[in-house]
Amino acid sequence: MSQFTVYQNTSGDNEAYPYLIDIQHPILEDLPSRVVIPLARSTNYSTMQIKGLSPVIEFAGEKLILMTHQLGSIPIKELGDPIGSLSHLHTDIVSALDFLISGF
Repeated sequence: MSQFTVYQNTSGDNEAYPYLIDIQHPILEDLPSRVVIPLARSTNYSTMQIKGLSPVIEFAGEKLILMTHQLGSIPIKELGDPIGSLSHLHTDIVSALDFLISGF
């Protein structure tokens, strides 16, 4: 499993949060779960965007908000097949995580 891989959100909240991005480092691939951040449709959560914490990104032709403050863990078996990658946004994603943990 690759870091920054995108998966379709198969939970009941997939209209508001259509995708999950796997942020866990591959060195921990033997764990039965992955740490993910939901991607929210910007049309639903435009007021949730906090500069530095929740950048707006583009994926699959739509603007989405990286909901860093809602990160969580999900069993690997619930992720399904990967549908894309946001590895080109490595710096933005890690910066958002740093902001969540360090405040800058």
